[in-house]
Amino acid sequence: QVQVVESGGGSVQAGGSLRLSCTVNRYNYCMAWFRQGPGKKREGVAVKNTGSSYTLYADSVKGRFTISQDNAKNTVYLQMNTLEPEDSAMYYCAADLAYCGLRNAYTHWGQGTQVTVSS
Repeated sequence: QVQVVESGGGSVQAGGSLRLSCTVNRYNYCMAWFRQGPGKKREGVAVKNTGSSYTLYADSVKGRFTISQDNAKNTVYLQMNTLEPEDSAMYYCAADLAYCGLRNAYTHWGQGTQVTVSS
């Protein structure tokens, strides 16, 4: 069974930075970060193909967020800079053996980590 575990959430002021981590216990073709704010739909934020340099970002985070990986640790990171109050949400990590996009189509999900950005 694939286990996905996120960490690194917290509270920060606008303009600040946070780094989220996501570790899986076995190989997956793609890993991604999603977020869901209060009363909002879950949206894809960033995607990383674990076997190549391919990445994909939502327009709302381009230039501010960076997804990267550490193969040795089966870990994907989301570096979030210049955070805005609108980035406040529960952030989820997802993994899949076949799908590699921003749609809510991943097979394996973590429990989420909260990010709160105050103005």
